[in-house]
Amino acid sequence: MTTMVSDAMAGAMAGAPAGSRNAGAEARRPETSDPRRGELAAFLRSRRERITPEQVGLPRGRRRRTPGLRREEVAQLSAVGVTWYTWLEQARDIHVSAQVLDAIARALLLDRSERAHLFALAGTADPSPASECTGVSEGLRRMLEQLEPFPACVQNSRFDLLAYNRTYRHLMCDLEQVPPEDRNCMWLAFTHDEWRSSLVDRDETIRLMAAKFRAVMAEHVAEPAWKAMVKRLEDASPEFREIWARHEVVRPADKVKVYRQSQVGIVRLTSTSLWTGPQQGPKLLAYTPADAETHERLRRLHAMALAQESAPVGEERAPVGQEAASVAGV
Repeated sequence: MTTMVSDAMAGAMAGAPAGSRNAGAEARRPETSDPRRGELAAFLRSRRERITPEQVGLPRGRRRRTPGLRREEVAQLSAVGVTWYTWLEQARDIHVSAQVLDAIARALLLDRSERAHLFALAGTADPSPASECTGVSEGLRRMLEQLEPFPACVQNSRFDLLAYNRTYRHLMCDLEQVPPEDRNCMWLAFTHDEWRSSLVDRDETIRLMAAKFRAVMAEHVAEPAWKAMVKRLEDASPEFREIWARHEVVRPADKVKVYRQSQVGIVRLTSTSLWTGPQQGPKLLAYTPADAETHERLRRLHAMALAQESAPVGEERAPVGQEAASVAGV
């Protein structure tokens, strides 16, 4: 969810060969006679058209005529330029790096076989041939719902929030009110006032988050989406710039986390990480109450979320904790 490069030419150069001075000339090249390029273009179109905006956390909008995702949406999700991605779907004879192909594979939710096919058509060696690029399955979404009233979410290694249940939605702020591209825990911890106010020990929490992010980024340091995330945070937050410059690293560890939920008060949660595949990609984060008081407060928060969700269609829904609180007996 998260930080994307929207400028067409800036993103395009992410896939250009080092030292290239002729990007403009690439744009004027006719379609190649290499049959693999035509196959690659058709394959990308078919994968793009099968994905709904909701699957990748994007709003559908009212005037959508394209089946599946638009080209600019795939470019946004993979942090490459619209022009560059368009050239790929036009079978242009352009060079595209393994890092860009990896980002596109993830944006298009390719499985292992589809990913291998993508790299084969592009004539590029896959740097991570065993990695899975699956999205959030329906079964995993049902698991999130079954964990209620405990908060739970699916998060990738870049801290993007891929899915979450009702309780997690309202734990730090109402995530449905946050633009999809901003649903990233790092971004919210450094820029979103309500999210930040929910962190009881904010200074220590954000310092540890940045250290965890840097440790994980060591395996993704050349990937455009990761670099764009850091650049966006540096531009938006002097606090992040100062912490990032320390080069602190720490490995993830499960521990008790304390949040100040705006409507039910302090909650103490034990976090548990469950990887959703053989590789350390997306993981399910489940939060269980560390004490009986937290358990009861989570029940109240969940009841408020259900009351808000069940408001009649067309009727303005009250924020969690206001009119909805009376239904929960608060």
